[in-house]
Amino acid sequence: MALKLWHCAGSRSVRPLWTLEEMGLDYELELMQFPPRFVHQGYTEINPIGTVPFFTDDAGGPDNTVEMTESAGISQYLVEKYGPTDLAVGLHEADYGSYLNWLHRSDATLTFPQTLVLRYTILEPEATRLPKVAEDYGKWFHSRLRTVETAMADREFLCADRFTIADIAVGYALHLAKTLNLSSGFKPNTLAYYKRLKARPAFQRAINDDPVVSM
Repeated sequence: MALKLWHCAGSRSVRPLWTLEEMGLDYELELMQFPPRFVHQGYTEINPIGTVPFFTDDAGGPDNTVEMTESAGISQYLVEKYGPTDLAVGLHEADYGSYLNWLHRSDATLTFPQTLVLRYTILEPEATRLPKVAEDYGKWFHSRLRTVETAMADREFLCADRFTIADIAVGYALHLAKTLNLSSGFKPNTLAYYKRLKARPAFQRAINDDPVVSM
């Protein structure tokens, strides 16, 4: 199998999994419990930093295997390597810069504060949880989410007048917000946008093993 994704339900690996499903590519999925570096034996031997996702493409042979750990980067790799596909925005298109900006904003600006909320409300033992830190970073997330609310005022998707992996990348951040009980802060445009995204069959398949799928 050329393409393999190591995946934890609800984690950033939803982004490349959703991309694989939208593209209809054949892949192998290794489903793990979170956090895999502690509960999935041998995972740090495969991925020394122990994060999820981990992705490989051995189509070039065992001596040329591609290994990747960044969720939005994996999605970008897939659309560029296995396209052409409308999920990508090309260099020649007017929205190419906006497309790249949303891809990077999705993790660096939106998912980052969510990880602090996740850690200090769920992952840490009860005695070491920090509600004030979680509250502050929840507010940070909502303030950064204003960019999505503004963008969705006059369009259906983020860029290029179509659904792209930019929507996958940002859509995962909205899905994680639902998981973390942060979605009550969604403004009307953002809420309508999220409803459009989660209605996509490929999204539903990507979160099939996600315990928050019915939320």
